Order: sequence, then C-alpha cells, then structure tokens
Amino acid sequence: YESVNRKIFSFNDTLDTYALKPAAKAYNAVLPSPIRTGIHNFFGNFSDAWSAVNQLLQGKPADAGEMTMRVLTNTTIGIAGLFDPATSLGLDRRSEDLGQTLGRWGLEPGPYLVLPLFGSSDIRDAIALPADTYVTPALLVPSTWQKIGVDTVGVIDTRAGLLGASQMLDELAFDRYTF
Repeated sequence: YESVNRKIFSFNDTLDTYALKPAAKAYNAVLPSPIRTGIHNFFGNFSDAWSAVNQLLQGKPADAGEMTMRVLTNTTIGIAGLFDPATSLGLDRRSEDLGQTLGRWGLEPGPYLVLPLFGSSDIRDAIALPADTYVTPALLVPSTWQKIGVDTVGVIDTRAGLLGASQMLDELAFDRYTF
C-alpha cells in the first residue's frame, strides 16, 4: 500500500505541521508544567482502565487486577486521576489495547498502512481503533461539542508529549515516511 500510504502520510504530515504541532507548542508555552502533567495523568487514567479490560480479555488476570488497582488508586487518592500516586506505590503502567488483544487471540497484524489523522498502523490495529479511541474522558460529558473539546485536548496533550521525538525525526530522517 506504499503509494497510498505515502499520500496519506503527506496529508497527516501537513496537518501536523500547520495545526497540531503549533497547537502543541502553544499548549506547552501557555500551560504550566503541573497543569499539563495533571491533564496527561487524567487521560492516562482512562487508558489504564481500558488496559485493564484488555489484559483481562488476554487472559492476564493478575495484570488486569494490578491495573485496576492502579486506576482505583489514581481515581481516588489521585483526585480523579490528576495525580499519579499509583506509580510511587509500585503499580506501574502496562498499557494494552484491543489490537494487542486481537493479536493474543491469533489475529495476524496484516500489512502496514497509514490512516488519515491516526498515522501508522496495520490492519489488526485499524480494526481495533474505533474501540481504542472510544474510551476517553469524553465519555463523561453529555454534548457532542464537549466531547470534541475533550478529545481535542487529549490529542494536543499527546502531540505535546511527542515534540522532542518529532524534532529528532526532523534532524535524522532523510525520508520521514521510511523512517
């Protein structure tokens, strides 16, 4: 799928250059580090809950139990997940998603593809993507516009966390798609 992948990659890269990267830089410049950390932790707490579900579906009850304890600890002591006391208590994050669960169930990854807006993937992860992207803090708000706002903050927070990696990519990669 390389010819189509390159076109989608180019679209994603343009979107990143002109929208996501500037928004992420502004996010880092405007919000103090403790607030950004709290937002990142809050979104991470939702991911941890989904990881616990996937670990259970993968037949890893001990890991699912530990991730559940991590979520409960961060949700209660960590004030709705804004803080991460679970890590200091030895409850480390072990992220799992539905694509990994499908892999554990025997579904092969399939060919490499680039998805519009979502980036690099394979067929198995593309099949899992709707469920993996559904579980976000946007589930807590009633209106569509609020959901879009919450998910937009999540995307910008994620992109802000990748600014250093994208700078390295810009400096090292002759062909960004191949890299």
